[in-house]
Amino acid sequence: MKEDIEQSENKLHEDIRAPLIIQTNKRVKEEHVENGCYEKKQDRFMVYLSTFVAVCGSFAFGSCVGYSSPTQSAIREDLNLSIAEYSLFGSILTFGAMIGAITSGPIADYIGRKGAMRISSAFCVAGWLAIYFAQGALALDIGRLAKGYGMGVFSYVVPVFIAEIAPRDLRGALTTINQLMICCGVSVSFIIGTMLTWRTLALAGIIPCTILLFGLFIIPESPRWLAKIGHQKEFELALRRLRGKDADISEEAAEIQEYIETLEKLPKVNLLDLFQRRYSSSLIVGVGLMVFQQFGGINGICFYTGSIFESSGFAADVGTIIYAIIQVPITALGAALIDRAGRKPLLLVSGTGLVIGCMLTGISFYLKGHEIAIKAAPILAVTGILVYIGSFSVGMGAVPWVVMSEIYPINIKGAAGSLATLVNWFGAWACSYTFNFLMTWNSFGTFVLYAAVNALSILFVIKIVPETKGRTLEQIHAAINAS
Repeated sequence: MKEDIEQSENKLHEDIRAPLIIQTNKRVKEEHVENGCYEKKQDRFMVYLSTFVAVCGSFAFGSCVGYSSPTQSAIREDLNLSIAEYSLFGSILTFGAMIGAITSGPIADYIGRKGAMRISSAFCVAGWLAIYFAQGALALDIGRLAKGYGMGVFSYVVPVFIAEIAPRDLRGALTTINQLMICCGVSVSFIIGTMLTWRTLALAGIIPCTILLFGLFIIPESPRWLAKIGHQKEFELALRRLRGKDADISEEAAEIQEYIETLEKLPKVNLLDLFQRRYSSSLIVGVGLMVFQQFGGINGICFYTGSIFESSGFAADVGTIIYAIIQVPITALGAALIDRAGRKPLLLVSGTGLVIGCMLTGISFYLKGHEIAIKAAPILAVTGILVYIGSFSVGMGAVPWVVMSEIYPINIKGAAGSLATLVNWFGAWACSYTFNFLMTWNSFGTFVLYAAVNALSILFVIKIVPETKGRTLEQIHAAINAS
């Protein structure tokens, strides 16, 4: 009886793993993928259109983040807000995002990826309208909280949706557009915020949400989600629309369906179930990358760029505009390279640049504090910040979201994605909240601390993070489970 039980258990594990193992005869097709010969009959128009519609949510995300910086003095003057009241208005965004992160996975699993984006857009529109009509601090805070919730949902569902609809040879580049559009939203808010009133800027924030809401009526739902909930006819129709009417989708559809059927043999999971041994590898990778992304200092530096430049003796307005402009083309460069160079090389280059940027900025504050090379200190500070933001934009800004959207099996994607997004937003709050205290303690020490965290991220990527370039989601999950 004991032997029968063991054989039965072994057979179940083999059944779970068998559909996922890369067969020898598939190697040839993978080589064709890498050489750009994958499914020549595929029509990519609907994939590109669906990605464009989804990343309108990413642009809305960036608009929310960039709103408070150019409008601070005008809002405080018009509504007679104290520094404490405006600080609450700025920071409450991350609390809303944390709530959105907690609920994003279950919502996306229950009503679909498109349904989650609709809810997120509705919260953002309501938030912008509340800010536009605000006559006091309460309405401002309610609007900012609503926008934060929408951001939290967007930060999870957009990269997941793109990863699930994209062909394997385009998945990395298309998912990276999420971060590119966030950067564009921030930069546009920084620039046009100097030309528009704060109420008009709030109305402008509704535009990408409106485009997204209308676009969702045109694009298909994620085929993998439709297969997961058992809508076979809709699944095949959505996959056909995404790959083109002349494309052969039989093999891809069979692979997805077989994988979904295999996952149905596994028990349903909740947040506590994620800490089982079978999910440990993917959980460590996804959450670990989010920890290093945030605790490397990005939100402290992003939120207080102007004050960093002022403290170092460099013109804040000039430095902020350069900062806003440089991150967009460098993020675009990362999007172009991610499916050619791979995820790990970009993370390693990015981590090295982050360490160098932090050390340059820290040294500038050390020189200024000890009155050594006073004229060189401001140039060193702005060089360090620009190296930092350029390095972050090319890798650590976008790649963790790409990897997160790829490594989680679909049966835990909702819970695991919510956890990773929650950790990310908690890190964003912790970093932005403690930055001023750290700078008061020791400016040089602050950047040395961030450099140490980024150095640890390099070791983490080398030792832990798998390369996912050129592999289907099913193959990635199989490889992680096998490890």
